[in-house]
Amino acid sequence: MIRNARMRIDREVNEVMMKLSATRRALLAGAAFAVVLATGALAADKPTMGIVVKIGGIPWFNAMEAGIKETGTKDGVDAFMIGPTSADPSLQVRAIEDLIAKKVDVIGVVPNDEKALEPVLEKARAAGIKVVAHEGPGIKAKDWDFELASAKGFGEAHAELLAKAVGGKGEYAVFVGSLTVPLHNAWADAAIAYLKVHYPDMKPVGDRYGVAENVDDSRKTALDLLTAHPDLHGFLGFGSQGPVGAGRAIEEKGDVGKVFVVGPLSPGQGRKLIKEGAVLGGFMWNPAEAGRVFVRVGKMLAAGQEIKDGETIEGLGVVHPDPKTHNIITDNLLEINKDTVDKLADLGL
Repeated sequence: MIRNARMRIDREVNEVMMKLSATRRALLAGAAFAVVLATGALAADKPTMGIVVKIGGIPWFNAMEAGIKETGTKDGVDAFMIGPTSADPSLQVRAIEDLIAKKVDVIGVVPNDEKALEPVLEKARAAGIKVVAHEGPGIKAKDWDFELASAKGFGEAHAELLAKAVGGKGEYAVFVGSLTVPLHNAWADAAIAYLKVHYPDMKPVGDRYGVAENVDDSRKTALDLLTAHPDLHGFLGFGSQGPVGAGRAIEEKGDVGKVFVVGPLSPGQGRKLIKEGAVLGGFMWNPAEAGRVFVRVGKMLAAGQEIKDGETIEGLGVVHPDPKTHNIITDNLLEINKDTVDKLADLGL
């Protein structure tokens, strides 16, 4: 009888312990599930941003990509850059279509052709995706465009630099990235208009040439122009590869000190040409900083923040956004010349 009682007690104790173990397992499983949910929520809260630039693999956009990655990591944004294999607007359209399919929170773009991108950017915005542009002040389907220099001031600064170098006389040629890149052509318009008024003895040869996103095309075009126009004394290259190609052509022709090249270019890529005098210099903004600004503005928009007049955005300074055009124009120019090129190049630009 005592033995039966003990067996019954042992059996009841085992049942209680089993129930406790089952409860404990359930609690642990629930806790683990909660951790997974919390981790997923944190991942979902991290905004995603894809930035489509004009072309990949050139120093200017390599520097921009470094700024994008740096600030994305620092500010908790899953930010990445897409650089097409050529400066073809259709490749940018395809890249933006892919980003829409991936349901990113923000799309950034440096356009090759504003008009060609309008429909796909409209599609992005209709899907609830924020759009940030750079070098695309004429784009309508955007939340904001930011610029680190005004088009008029940028063009006129280069025009004045070239005019002083050539003594205010002679023929000059104008390179742009392509005839559809809006900002390059706005710079060219401003430069040509400035020279026409202030230096009437300077005359452009032909029309502008859409070669400045390719160093080999710029070099070949410059060689052809130097042969065809003996009174050609200068090149305005709006597009980072234009001044480099023209500078190489001048070296090949033995015209260093006779023909002058002015334009924005990557200091690291153009340092040797500037020091040798094949390229006089120019003005630029920091493309790495532009990459950082892309991410900062994108994060603000993804969080539903309004960009207000008079506020400070790192990399832009105090901003005065235009509510009609949705453009943010600032003045953050750096001068490139023999005295500054080493320092700028050492910054990785």
